[in-house]
Amino acid sequence: MTTVRLSASDNVVTALRALTVGEEGATQPIPRGHKIATADIPKGAPVYKYAQVIGYAAEDIAAGEHVHTHNLEFRNVEATYEFSTNLRPVAPATQRDTFMGYRRATGRVGTRNYIAVLTSVNCSATAARLIAQHFTEDRLAAYPNVDGVVAFVHGTGCAMGGDGTGFELLQRVLWGYARNPNVGGVLMAGLGCEMMQIDWLIEANGLTPGPLFQTMNIQDVGGLRKTVELGIKKIEAMLPEVNKATREVCPASELMVALQCGGSDAWSGVTANPALGYACDLLVAQGGTGVLAETPEIYGAEHLLTARAVDRAVGDKLISLIHWWEDYTARNGGSMDNNPSPGNKKGGLTTILEKSLGAAAKGGTTPLTGVYKYAEPVTAKGFTFMDSPGYDPASVTGQIASGCNLVAFTTGRGSAFGAKPSPSMKVATNTEMYNRLHEDMDVNAGRILTDGATVEEVGREIYEMWLRMASGEKSKSEAQGLGDYEFVPWQVGAVM
Repeated sequence: MTTVRLSASDNVVTALRALTVGEEGATQPIPRGHKIATADIPKGAPVYKYAQVIGYAAEDIAAGEHVHTHNLEFRNVEATYEFSTNLRPVAPATQRDTFMGYRRATGRVGTRNYIAVLTSVNCSATAARLIAQHFTEDRLAAYPNVDGVVAFVHGTGCAMGGDGTGFELLQRVLWGYARNPNVGGVLMAGLGCEMMQIDWLIEANGLTPGPLFQTMNIQDVGGLRKTVELGIKKIEAMLPEVNKATREVCPASELMVALQCGGSDAWSGVTANPALGYACDLLVAQGGTGVLAETPEIYGAEHLLTARAVDRAVGDKLISLIHWWEDYTARNGGSMDNNPSPGNKKGGLTTILEKSLGAAAKGGTTPLTGVYKYAEPVTAKGFTFMDSPGYDPASVTGQIASGCNLVAFTTGRGSAFGAKPSPSMKVATNTEMYNRLHEDMDVNAGRILTDGATVEEVGREIYEMWLRMASGEKSKSEAQGLGDYEFVPWQVGAVM
């Protein structure tokens, strides 16, 4: 087999390896992972993959020709939406799975036990980094139940509209990280005069200062050095309390997994994303939660999700996000087809429509139970969606703020992304990349094409690794120390 056809109605197939002229009817060389026309496609006619439109012929395309950016054009979606027409009842699992987690006073369960040093503004970023860096592995040796002290710093917090979208997003992110169940203690550091006032954050979100939630401002403490010294003392006092947390048996229903992809290629929608979707279905059957995100990367596939919405209100929320993004890109002189990236295109993806159809597969097949704003707390169980940009660090930051205690990340081109405080696993879409980047990849979904593995088998492998990771097993990115620099709150609105 040298090509893959995903639907009988498709007029393109995908090359499993580079094809020379004459192979599979190719009239030109076809790069690995790229599309070849299986029939003549007149100019302006739709091109089908996954039995869905991925673009329109920019010129007459003859059977056997390479179909890519040179002859396939994007058009904005004009979809007719159906709501709740594809609801597949979730059959509860016959076996109740468990993991060893940290049950918090709130009742929520963590998979890790970190102390977070949060910053209200970029001006306190250096102080936060210096505080966290003090707590080396040797200094934490006496506290075996503490996974680490991590500084979450960002480039904003001031010079922003106080009542604007950007302010609200940052507020939700900071609050979300402070209450994520993977965080056992919080130290919040500010400058003192910034727009994002710590006192406002505490009041607006009902946070209660105490032994495990401490705050300070550089201006009040008396400068950088004194702030660092005070911060170290505060965390030293916090460590014995955070260390008291111990793992106990918890149901898999307490897992909330961020469903993410980055560095996608033509195989993402064929192997890793469907396998991740199957793992999500297994989790939902246990009563757990999967959180899909990256709104621009479901553009053109959102109609598949509205058909799975549990009711019209949930479907309408998703469509309102699509309309916001269309307006957002238009008023900023952009296009929804700005994504795929150059790397995505080199890997065979041509338009955002094609990329979205593959990306949506990460959400499995169960009903869509809730749609949320960026970094808004996810309260529904089952398969849910959170608004975010397609930029992986910003998207995952929002998912963790929404409550995700694990991250599952598929990649085709290769990505070394990691996240804290929620550990991230990597699923490779193809065996060639998996072998090349094996030190960073946890699961090889490429086996579906090279070794005859099924989507269900790889999906089960992903799900079972979630249970082990949730119990403390380190993913490859986590073992390499990734996650300290991937905290990237989404910045929207004017900087003034």
